[in-house]
Amino acid sequence: MTATLVAKGLAGGHDHRTLFSSLDLVVAPGDVVGVVGANGAGKSTLLRILAGLSTPLEGSVSLAPTDAFVGWLPQEHERMPGETVAQYVGRRTGTTVATAEMDAAASALGDTAERASGAPDPADTYSAALERWLASGAADLDERLPVVLAELGLELSADALMTSLSGGQAARVGLAALLLSRFDIVLLDEPTNDLDLDGLERLEGFIRGLRGGVVLVSHDREFLARSVTRVLELDLAQGTNRVYGGGYDAFLEEREVAKRHAREEYDEFAAKKDDLVSRARTQREWSSQGVRNAMKKSPDNDKIRRKASAESSEKQAQKVRQMESRIARLDEVEEPRKEWQLQFTIGSAPRSSSVVSTLSAATVTLGSFTLGPVSLQVTAGDRIGITGPNGAGKSTLLTLLLGRLAPTTGTASLGTSVEIGEIDQARAVLAGPGPLVDRFSSLLPSLPIADLRTLLAKFGLKADHVNRPLAELSPGERTRAGLALLQARGVNLLVLDEPTNHLDLVAIEQLEQALTSYEGTLLLVTHDRRMLETVELGRHWSVAAGVVTEV
Repeated sequence: MTATLVAKGLAGGHDHRTLFSSLDLVVAPGDVVGVVGANGAGKSTLLRILAGLSTPLEGSVSLAPTDAFVGWLPQEHERMPGETVAQYVGRRTGTTVATAEMDAAASALGDTAERASGAPDPADTYSAALERWLASGAADLDERLPVVLAELGLELSADALMTSLSGGQAARVGLAALLLSRFDIVLLDEPTNDLDLDGLERLEGFIRGLRGGVVLVSHDREFLARSVTRVLELDLAQGTNRVYGGGYDAFLEEREVAKRHAREEYDEFAAKKDDLVSRARTQREWSSQGVRNAMKKSPDNDKIRRKASAESSEKQAQKVRQMESRIARLDEVEEPRKEWQLQFTIGSAPRSSSVVSTLSAATVTLGSFTLGPVSLQVTAGDRIGITGPNGAGKSTLLTLLLGRLAPTTGTASLGTSVEIGEIDQARAVLAGPGPLVDRFSSLLPSLPIADLRTLLAKFGLKADHVNRPLAELSPGERTRAGLALLQARGVNLLVLDEPTNHLDLVAIEQLEQALTSYEGTLLLVTHDRRMLETVELGRHWSVAAGVVTEV
């Protein structure tokens, strides 16, 4: 089924705060709309409203046809205790709900009790439920699921528990659910998080092959450039929203032109207004001076001179009024507000030993997986990019290099005076029940609480964030807190495992700039293709099926 989604005059927000308003959007078959904006601008809120899961503060969302099948996939792959892979996929694809609705309609169809007056005909209800069940792909999902899992390299049973999977495996099962879905309109919130390069290419191919409309939120610049046909920007600083035609790169160019024109328009208005105000001030001064001179120089009996002076003063006063009228008639141009930007540097520590870490014929066996044997050396000042498929052993390699995991065979040693700064894939250092400020206080005990709050505020984490439990912070907020920790600590070995996950575009660019000026040792694991091109790296390790190769 082809469907069109229409949003008119939407306003959305939370806690009595409006994040966006007067938003109009039409998503027709074949449209791929990328939603961009700073963290906290309302991107996820917008998707929830479009999916019908949240009520807008103002405006409306309509579908044509009204029974179109809309799928919303949130950015975090929520894994429920006891839920199997098959149950997870059924929930994410909407087939579980469609099956429950059809079973309920079938039961009502067989119910011989007398139907209430005005109640819908059970046969019509069952017919609609059956049609939706078929459209959802529930009829053959059990047959399609193992095929797609195998195509994604997942040797998993459909009965495997989701909680038993690694982060990479869970991301691939989430991708499988998307590939198996049959939505008329797809709403995707950060679908690229935790996907490797192969997964990204499959996701891009899936989106290109869709007949229906797509609205997606992503901070992966290359993915946006390859996928979207239009861009909706939620500008939190200006309090505006705008749809740009063309792809992502065209949006970047057009936005820069629009910003430059807005600044030029304001500067021209401000200069013109300042000139008129200055001239009016001068005219008022001349008028006042003329009156004072007339009072001093004109004798009381010189009526002609007094009359001439009065007329001259009136002319000056008239010019003042004309100038003030011109000022009032100016079309007011509001000064563009500066966007909040993450000003980020990485705190440096004294240089470590020349050999930072060494692996000699090291292997690690975890269940059925084995990494190695690996023989590598990290030297002070090395900048190493690490890539490879999910589950290949990249994170295991990092823990081995950092001395946090003893090798099963072989040897591993960490150098002296090594000060490690890390953002791990799970952001584990900033997980738990306590408030953010307490965790930071324990990690930076020498820093006064007032300074802690000031530091976090520089990373966009204000008073309502610092006292919030860590578990209630968004992934993006936890990542920014991790960056704040790196700035406050002195490090000479920086380890970043998928650092761009959940960061907005401005923060990613700021991180790249910080990495450019960072002079210590760097181990960077990322699937962000543009970051790999932007950050200067001297070495590259490729990890595949437990084998590490220097490229």
